[in-house]
Amino acid sequence: MSTSEATTHGIRVQVESRFSAEHSRPAQWFFLYKVRISNQGSETVQLISRHWIIRDANERVEEVKGPGVVGDQPVLDPGDSYEYTSGCPLPTPFGSMQGTYQMVTTDGREFDAEIAEFVLREPGSIH
Repeated sequence: MSTSEATTHGIRVQVESRFSAEHSRPAQWFFLYKVRISNQGSETVQLISRHWIIRDANERVEEVKGPGVVGDQPVLDPGDSYEYTSGCPLPTPFGSMQGTYQMVTTDGREFDAEIAEFVLREPGSIH
């Protein structure tokens, strides 16, 4: 398991990732990651979109952008948290992910909340 944590403008993003043998197949490794987004600030915010940077062990980089997360654009009042789980296939047993969530406050101010880099690694793989 790998973890990461970052806080931007009061938005704390914590991630735990793990290898998923049951979802993997030959030449494709699958990883699950659980994200917890906590509003530790004083303003209500909404998660509008996401931007992921995914790297595999061959130095290949893929960028994924889109609205919301898992079909949702959660609104977080001060003190609220939101959790979801998603997955990522890789052509190698090792890689990493990092990115940003695009957030907006109730008064229309936009900012990016950092998602600190976390490792995707099959247990026993060497990198």
